[in-house]
Amino acid sequence: MLLGADEAGKGPVVGSMFVAGLVIEEDKLFDLAGFGVKDSKLLTPARREILAKKIRGIAADQYILEVKAQVIDELRLVMTMNEIMVRSFSTVVANLHADRGILDAADVNAQRFADRVKAASKTSMILQAEHKADQRHHEVSAASILAKVRRDASMRELEAAMHCKIGSGYPHDQETINFLTEWVKEKRELPPCARHSWATAQRIKASFI
Repeated sequence: MLLGADEAGKGPVVGSMFVAGLVIEEDKLFDLAGFGVKDSKLLTPARREILAKKIRGIAADQYILEVKAQVIDELRLVMTMNEIMVRSFSTVVANLHADRGILDAADVNAQRFADRVKAASKTSMILQAEHKADQRHHEVSAASILAKVRRDASMRELEAAMHCKIGSGYPHDQETINFLTEWVKEKRELPPCARHSWATAQRIKASFI
């Protein structure tokens, strides 16, 4: 049994981060390859939705952790973003069982990341971490798709709840910047779905408050 884990939404200024873990039988890797599974960033939203259903259909198990913007802000008061990533990935790993796991490294030192996740999760499985693992291992690509589909859905849920366009939530998205600017301009505070500790959010807040 193989585990793949990856995140979606580490960098956005708006919305949650999701870390997905997927457990699959080794011989099912051929099925993932046949589906055309690849790094979620290389796929259209519609294609990701189709693949997510196929992935869930053959997965032995899965676990998706949501880390909300407010939680990220609170954790950053007492730990670094790297430590938040270790904590998040270890929660996912601790909830799944496999013989071997491959993580998309969220640290410049991939081996250190794997070691810290293994220690924090108290797992007995063999863990390794690689940079760009979502491009090299189908089980990690599949996990990246599950995480990204959940992240995209959460953004659309936010838009519906707040009755406005938010965009992708990333700082480079003008629609996201427009949303934050208009919100702060009108309410004189950042919205609860924003990561208040992000430099982009602080800059927009400072321009009106």
